[in-house]
Amino acid sequence: MKKLAKFLFEVGMLKRTPRSGLQFLGSGSESVAEHTCRTIYIAFALAKMVDGVDESRLLKMCLFHDLVETRTGDLNYVNKKYVQSDEMRAMADICRPLPFGEEIEFLFREFNDKKTLESQLANDADQLELILLLRECQDLGNKYSADWIPIAIKRLKTDAAIELAQAILRTDWSSWWFEDDDETWWINGK
Repeated sequence: MKKLAKFLFEVGMLKRTPRSGLQFLGSGSESVAEHTCRTIYIAFALAKMVDGVDESRLLKMCLFHDLVETRTGDLNYVNKKYVQSDEMRAMADICRPLPFGEEIEFLFREFNDKKTLESQLANDADQLELILLLRECQDLGNKYSADWIPIAIKRLKTDAAIELAQAILRTDWSSWWFEDDDETWWINGK
């Protein structure tokens, strides 16, 4: 149980680990844990859009895809030009003491190999989360996010993800709460 407790404390570091690429955008902030949370929701939606997906494996891949960042930090694309982290070693060190460590390592390798449908969808969910964040920043006035969006879209591999990305780009980030036909709710709060 002590090994599991240590693992759960380590996972908590994801709440304190910032996504480092946003410093180049000049606005927005997000922890790795926040990114992971929405990535899992996106993966769930993608699993419903695509036939023949092992939903459980897809969701678990998204759950663990950035776990190594508790030890490596989040290296953005500029960092990666100059610094290489040994993610496989970090993941092996995280997983070694865990009774389910082999499963996590397998899922992490599968995610990075991008060969299975589930791993492609998991990687697409990862990019779609970025696209959502960039769209939010764009709607809030960040002029640079528009330059980043096409690059993230080029990384998408599945038709379902491309279709969802196009819908994201056509949707204002506030429309889920602000475009209510019944304006009395806004006036009366009911």
